Amino acid sequence: MDRREFVGKTAAGSALLASGGLALGGCTMNQQKHITILHTNDVHSHIDPFPADHARSANMGGVARRAALVEQIRSENPNTLLLDAGDIFQGTPYFNFYGGELEFRLMSKMGYDVATIGNHDFDNGIDGLLAQMPYADFQLISANYDFKNTVMDGYVKPYTIKTLDGIKVGIFGLGISLRGLVLPELYKETIYLDPVETAQDMSRILREEEGCQLVIALSHLGHEYRNPNIPSDVLLASQTDNIDLIIGGHTHTFLERPIIRPNRRDQNVLINQVGCYGLYLGRLDFYFDSRNQMKSDGVSISV
Repeated sequence: MDRREFVGKTAAGSALLASGGLALGGCTMNQQKHITILHTNDVHSHIDPFPADHARSANMGGVARRAALVEQIRSENPNTLLLDAGDIFQGTPYFNFYGGELEFRLMSKMGYDVATIGNHDFDNGIDGLLAQMPYADFQLISANYDFKNTVMDGYVKPYTIKTLDGIKVGIFGLGISLRGLVLPELYKETIYLDPVETAQDMSRILREEEGCQLVIALSHLGHEYRNPNIPSDVLLASQTDNIDLIIGGHTHTFLERPIIRPNRRDQNVLINQVGCYGLYLGRLDFYFDSRNQMKSDGVSISV
């Protein structure tokens, strides 16, 4: 779907609260509040668009196109958050030359609000990640990477809360196990905590203690695996409660629209992931009525 087609379809779909979205309660069309969540994952240092002669993605992607699209959507709805689900680094010579500085600078220019940490974000070591923090004007979050014995202690929060039009949006981060993916000398004393147990604790805090009306897991676990016991977004949804939306990364899974899975209380959870390399931008629109009951709709936009 190109951008012009997206704008037309989403305008209609949003107005009608298209079927297939998450419905957590009745939502009247008057006095509703509208929150837009935009997201990327596994951009892997792809700053430029793909070349015109690329076999599958000719002229697609690129930071400039994404920035223009984000700006357009924000102009339509100022109550918009821009999130990233990790693996910001590694994949083009920009990372080899600049070590992540360019990626963080450009994300800051685009106004990213929150990002979590992927395994490739350790590719220059934890010291290399720290060196890029001055260029990040957005919050890095991870609830199941414990950095207390590392140089990153204090730079990464388990969760953050954003308030848009009176709606509290709680966002927590989750990362994949680094063992076997990252050399131990790169992540050093980073402690990996069980993501499902951590997610249950974080979502309870955000919903019950912090009073968030929308709870988002920003995940770099991967969408789903053949072994159902490996932590994934699908597994996370089924074994927790209080999570409304899981924004995923790591497996480069492209979903044209979010999927819906029941949680352990048989309540719907939205799961989305938009491939890789900045080719797509995820968009989810949440609508809250006067009682803060919620409905949603979502789509992936080609960039």
